[in-house]
Amino acid sequence: MSYLSGQPHFVLFPFMAQGHLIPMIDIGLLLAQRNVIVTIVTTPHNAERVQYTIALAIESGCPIRLVQLQFPGKEVGLQDGVENVDMLYSTNGIIKLFTAAHKMEEAVHKIFEKMTPKPNCIISDMCLHYTHKIATKFQVPRISFHGFCCFSLLCDHNLKSSNILETITSDSEYFRVPGLTEKVEFTKAQLPLIRDESWKAILEPLTEADKASYGVIINTFEELESAYVREYKKIRKSWCIGPVSLSHKNELDTDKRGNKASINKQECLKWLDSQEPNSVIYACLGSISTIKFPELKELGLGLEASNKPFIWVLRGKNDATSNQVEKWIKEDGFEERTKGRGLIIVGWAPQVLILSHSAIGGFLTHCGWNSTIEGISAGVPLITLPLLGDQFFNQKLVVQILKIGVNLGIEKPTMFGDEESGFILKKRRS
Repeated sequence: MSYLSGQPHFVLFPFMAQGHLIPMIDIGLLLAQRNVIVTIVTTPHNAERVQYTIALAIESGCPIRLVQLQFPGKEVGLQDGVENVDMLYSTNGIIKLFTAAHKMEEAVHKIFEKMTPKPNCIISDMCLHYTHKIATKFQVPRISFHGFCCFSLLCDHNLKSSNILETITSDSEYFRVPGLTEKVEFTKAQLPLIRDESWKAILEPLTEADKASYGVIINTFEELESAYVREYKKIRKSWCIGPVSLSHKNELDTDKRGNKASINKQECLKWLDSQEPNSVIYACLGSISTIKFPELKELGLGLEASNKPFIWVLRGKNDATSNQVEKWIKEDGFEERTKGRGLIIVGWAPQVLILSHSAIGGFLTHCGWNSTIEGISAGVPLITLPLLGDQFFNQKLVVQILKIGVNLGIEKPTMFGDEESGFILKKRRS
C-alpha cells in the first residue's frame, strides 16, 4: 500500500480482552476512514479475531494494517496460545497476562524503529503502560484509551480526590459521591477498588503512565452525558469519539466484529425476522462474567417464565459452569420447552447485528460499557445486572440519570475467579 506524503500515522495498542480489543479496532477504522494511516499492534491470536474486519477495511481502500508480535505468555507460566482475558479462569491468570503483555516492550521498540512512515501518535489502551516509554523514546504523543464513560470516570475521580473512601468503614453502607449535582449513591463493595495486594504492582504503573498521557479518548458522545463530559474535560484533555461501533458502515458485516460469530448470520436474521417488533429479550452478560450455574439456571428459568421470545447468549468456555448449564439446558428439557421462542447462542454473538434488529425489545446486560453504549445506540431499553468493575457506575447512569433502563436489584459484585462470590436473585414464583 502506498501512502501520500504528510499523511498522519497513528499506531494503536489494544489490550488483550474483548472489551478493550473491539473498540480499539473500531477506533482504528474511524481514523482510517478519514485517511489516517493506522497500524494496530497485537498478538497472533487476537489478530485472528479481527482479521476479517481489517481485511474488509483494506478492500474498501482504508490505510490500515495489522502487525503481529509473538506473545511471551510461556515466559510467565501461561499455556501456549493463551492471549486473551476470556481464555483465563482466575485472577492469577490475568495477572500473568498483564505481566506477559509488558514483556513485549523490547519487541515493540524494534518494530517502531523500522516503521514507515514515521508514527505521529500512539493510541494505547491504558492497561499497557510500557507504551508510555515507547512514546517518550520516539518523541510522539501517547493518548490513552479509556473503555469507560465520562460519568464513570468522573465518579472515580471524585471518589479518589475527595478521600471520602477513607471515612467509609462498611462495605454495605450507601454513601453519596461528592462533586455531582445529582444525588448518586454507591456502597463501597460496588466500587472498582484494588482489594488484592497482588494487583497493586500491576495497576500502579498503569495509573502513572495514564496521568502522563497527552490526553484521553472516550467511547461516548456529548449529547448522552453532556454534564459529565463538561466536568471531566476540566480534569483531563479528552475527546469523545463514540459510539465507535458505528464505524461499521454496513451493519450486516458486524456479525464478525471482534470474533467469528457462533451462529450463522442468515440463521440469526431469519429467526429475528420471524418475531414481532419490539418483542424479543436479548440476554448477554459479557465475555468474562463469572456467574455460577445456580444463578444462570435461575436466569434461564426467568426467561422461560416471561413467556416472551428471547435470545440467550452463553459464554461457551470449556469450564465446569459452562458445561453444567449446557447439560442442564438439554437434559432438563429447557431447550425443548422454549423451542421456537428461545434462541440459545453458545459462544460469540453478533451483538450489534442483533441489537439493531427491530424485533429486539429489551437488553438484559451486565452493563459493561461497550454493551451499554451499543444498546443505547440501537435505542433498546436496558435490564441491568452489573457484575464487576465499572458496571455499577454504568447501571446508575442508565437507570437513575438517563432513565432508559431498570435495576434488577443486584447489591454486591461478583469477583473474577472467585468461586464463592455471586449475586442473589429473588425467588421465582411457583
